[in-house]
Amino acid sequence: MSQSSETSPAVRELRLVVTAADYEQALHFYRDVLGLPERAAFASPDGRVTILEAGRATLEIADPGHADFIDEVEVGRRVAGHLRVAFQVDDSAATTAELAAAGAEVIAEPVRTPWNSLNSRLEAPGALQLTLFTELGGGDGGEIGEGGAVGDPATE
Repeated sequence: MSQSSETSPAVRELRLVVTAADYEQALHFYRDVLGLPERAAFASPDGRVTILEAGRATLEIADPGHADFIDEVEVGRRVAGHLRVAFQVDDSAATTAELAAAGAEVIAEPVRTPWNSLNSRLEAPGALQLTLFTELGGGDGGEIGEGGAVGDPATE
């Protein structure tokens, strides 16, 4: 569906829903350690849900070849499934260490990417594979963003 510049977008928010067997561990990890602010929390007779703010959201679509390339750059081999969550943080090295201390498995320590960011890869609570990335700057607006889009202002 195409939108003209005169109409508002049909989508107002991207919400990724994670079902975590250990709800308390996942909530602590994402809210208290990673620092995602709590927007709301709800309970039902059978369980709980907490909605956390994660800044600006984007949806990155990659074909298998480019997903292979990203994994090769960040980890050195193909490791991600069809879904990976990327968080832009101020200091990916420090945040990687903090999340590892809170129970995440470090798959790959931070590495400088061809798109001029410092990226690490972790396996986090809720069975999510995370990329943490810190933009290093210095580009002319045509660099490759986190997922490799050339000149996309949303990834710069």
